[in-house]
Amino acid sequence: MIVRLRSLLTQWTAVVPVVAVILLVFTWGRDLPGAIVALVTLVLAGAVLAAVHHAEVVAHRVGEPFGSLVLAVAVTIIEVALIVTLMADGGAKSSTLARDTVFAAVMITCNGIVGLCLLVASLRHGLAVFNAEGTGAALATVATLATLCLVFPTFTTSKPGPEFSTVQLTFAALASLVLYGLFVTTQTVRHRDYFLPITRLGELIDVDEHANAPSARAAGISLGLLALALVGVVGLAKGVSPTIESGVEAAGMPQSVVGVIIALLVLLPETIAAVRSARRDRVQTSLNLAFGSAMASIGLTIPAVALASVWLSGPLVLGLGSTHMVLLALTVVVSSLTVVPGRATPLQGGVHLVVFAAYLELAVTP
Repeated sequence: MIVRLRSLLTQWTAVVPVVAVILLVFTWGRDLPGAIVALVTLVLAGAVLAAVHHAEVVAHRVGEPFGSLVLAVAVTIIEVALIVTLMADGGAKSSTLARDTVFAAVMITCNGIVGLCLLVASLRHGLAVFNAEGTGAALATVATLATLCLVFPTFTTSKPGPEFSTVQLTFAALASLVLYGLFVTTQTVRHRDYFLPITRLGELIDVDEHANAPSARAAGISLGLLALALVGVVGLAKGVSPTIESGVEAAGMPQSVVGVIIALLVLLPETIAAVRSARRDRVQTSLNLAFGSAMASIGLTIPAVALASVWLSGPLVLGLGSTHMVLLALTVVVSSLTVVPGRATPLQGGVHLVVFAAYLELAVTP
């Protein structure tokens, strides 16, 4: 019976990504009636769960930290494509889309995912233990990228408004790529051991002792299905965005709330994968996913929109407002205090979740 159920699960996770992409082809760019929106939402949820399954298969095959890197980069690349597409369609009204999406990703990952994972791990295992060297390096990179790309434009004077001049935007884009490239090299080559899960005694966990690694063929199939699932997740999220926009407008909330909801949907696969790792006492894997996603979101989105701004009309507003800058500063300070000891209690998880809740509350009622 167990074998049969496992086989059914495998077939289900293989079918849903294909169904999601087919549904995306038939619904892309169309006004959807309520029944179709409900169907799209159901398939979207299934694609999220399928993406998590295939990401875990790939991660098990390639090991850490490569596994978390695969999911973070895959989600971010598709997310960047979605942002550029929406900016191309939206004209001047989409001038803040890149900023809002990137900042939402930073707050969701650094506070929402980190806080939830620390809380789950510490409640389940008594204490959340992770590698402070690797996590600290990731946090420092995220903080630098966020300040460079989202804070500086508010204070520069070469161009009116919270915008970069062409030279400044080019520098920010190149610096983002260089920093992200350096981090990936450090994470996967030079100091890979800094990003591996550790035991309570500080010993590295380089292999998963609970199951045999999947074959190269199985991992390759899962990688392809992961890509399909992520395309379906992001594309279907865009398809239901008009319905979300209507609901947000009817509720009298700011339009920026739409970006937050879309970011939550897009980052859902990483959230589920990170929480599962935390439940298994692999907190370092959870933090690799969280901070890696934040870093990839900035390090890949800013260069992409900088390149796209060559042919896109309208301004490109990247600078944060005062309230969001305070939230970003608070996030960096709280994260630093969480990371330094290399272990966390439910209190640290709760603090991060409260900061995230404050961000959501201010997004709804600025």
